[in-house]
Amino acid sequence: MSIAELRNRALEQWSKVEESSKPVIRIGRVTCGDAAGAGETQEALDSLLKKHKIKASVMQVGCIGLCYVEPLVDIAKPNMPRVMYHEVNPKKMEKIVESYLLGDDPSPDLALGTIGEKTIDGIPRLFDLPMLKPQVRIALKNCGHIDPENFDHYLANDGMVGFEKALSMKPEEVIEVVLDSGLRGRGGAGFPTGRKWGFARSPKSEVKYLICNADEGDPGAFMDRSLLEGDPFAVLEGMLIGAYAIGATEGYIYARAEYPLAIKRLKTGIKALEDNGLLGDDIMGSGFDFHIKIKEGAGAFVCGEETALIASIEGRRGMPRTRPPFPAISGLWGKPTNINNVETLGNVPAILRNGADWFAQFGTEKSKGTKTFALAGKVKRTGLIEVPLGITLNDIVFKVGGGILGDREFAAAQTGGPSGGCIPAELGDTPVDYENLARVGSIMGSGGMVVLDERTCMVDLARYFLAFTQNESCGKCVPCRLGTKQMLRILEDICAGNGKEGDIQLLEEIGTTVKVASLCGLGQTAPNPVVTTVKYFRDQYEAHIYDHKCPAGVCKNLVTYFIDAKKCTGCGACLKRCPTDAITGEKKKPHVIDVELCIRCGLCYDRCKFDAIIVK
Repeated sequence: MSIAELRNRALEQWSKVEESSKPVIRIGRVTCGDAAGAGETQEALDSLLKKHKIKASVMQVGCIGLCYVEPLVDIAKPNMPRVMYHEVNPKKMEKIVESYLLGDDPSPDLALGTIGEKTIDGIPRLFDLPMLKPQVRIALKNCGHIDPENFDHYLANDGMVGFEKALSMKPEEVIEVVLDSGLRGRGGAGFPTGRKWGFARSPKSEVKYLICNADEGDPGAFMDRSLLEGDPFAVLEGMLIGAYAIGATEGYIYARAEYPLAIKRLKTGIKALEDNGLLGDDIMGSGFDFHIKIKEGAGAFVCGEETALIASIEGRRGMPRTRPPFPAISGLWGKPTNINNVETLGNVPAILRNGADWFAQFGTEKSKGTKTFALAGKVKRTGLIEVPLGITLNDIVFKVGGGILGDREFAAAQTGGPSGGCIPAELGDTPVDYENLARVGSIMGSGGMVVLDERTCMVDLARYFLAFTQNESCGKCVPCRLGTKQMLRILEDICAGNGKEGDIQLLEEIGTTVKVASLCGLGQTAPNPVVTTVKYFRDQYEAHIYDHKCPAGVCKNLVTYFIDAKKCTGCGACLKRCPTDAITGEKKKPHVIDVELCIRCGLCYDRCKFDAIIVK
């Protein structure tokens, strides 16, 4: 069948979902939802449907991004508005079934929002919610909407339109469209995707490779995982378009083995494409051959670097090599190779489908389109977001994220993972794009964004990220292997109260050397968390070294906990949590901390609702 015939078949199947005479229930069954209990919620739903003899279609879907209110259940009842419910446990599921599926009460107290044109009094539109309203969903368009293992669902929602269009064009024309769109690599470097494809197109070779880099290694990052779990077909279609453009016949998806659900859905997607003639030899009679294999990585952070990734696929230890030659000339097994990350490829079908100008309308002059971010840390609304590039940091933190937990002070945002930097609150009006993040000393990275409040010790944070990169260093080049080790030792001494005069200057000097002399991007960016925290939070470093104090009350050797008798209500919350019985006091009377017994774990500090715990 042709792509058009496949789509007509799919539309017939999809109409049965959209115009079903029985309820259609979508449950977010990806890693975040399952971790929150979506499996138990679905088991309860299945049992309730059987108990009440309700005929309904239950569909597993991807993550819509509202991770802070998982599990999510979306119910489309015939002739009634489609309603999304949040934090649905088995008990709430029972109430929803009895009130909405068996009756006409949509339970507004349990609902998050309505989807579509029909609305219900007392329930806002889902996409008018503060977290979703500023977003523009391109890569995440289908996540939470379709069954990620059903190819017909993807086809019926504009799937393969981009690839069909690409096959009607010359490869050079496809590259030109991607170049005109302004799409830049979403894996961190931000190199123009069209130019990268052009480099890989130029060499003459019977064998070329296209690799999808799904080795998402940043702590707290889950953008690629969510897209692969929620809409693997978009990434596979992006690979097809990219392979056609550069002339590749073989494709690899390098995915970390810690992503079993993503890998499972990719395998299901690859088989569906093969079964429908969209992968293999002479695809759709076009003469274009393309095959895709999955390579499971062992989780080495350095394998996010292109040449280290290639070495790993070849069965060698994942270590970077000097360039040139660049992979576009001599990559996998010495053949021309193009590598793009998951999100980059996920954007490509929409660009071919809607045109370069459509994509370029979003973003800034030099940073076009949208970017997904894993919004985490001390922010009220955590989750996966997709926003136009150029949005300010403050808008992400306060409009999308809802502000700081406990209404505390916004201190900084750490972008770019271990390779990124800390942007202080006073620079909150910084537009989030490639150029402006670089200007303030950070990077876009793959999209990790950790929000920090005033109770975050920036010295300890720098120590944490440097410990990660030092541990993940492959050790091939001296500047990274030894430089990060020396920087880590200095930071550990400072956090332990053993810092000395000259340590800050030494950190800056070593950091500069590591950035300039390291072989690959891991070493070249490893000092960023240290360099930016020293630049913007130097007073915290000085307090650790000269005053032997940790202003945030994090570094155990530098803090002492006391209770303010005027604020303490004697509620006993801290007393119950203390692991060493260092806190004593009668109920409804001020408590006291025995500093000799206190191990400075901070549990009392976190538990107290009255700010009665003082850190000195």
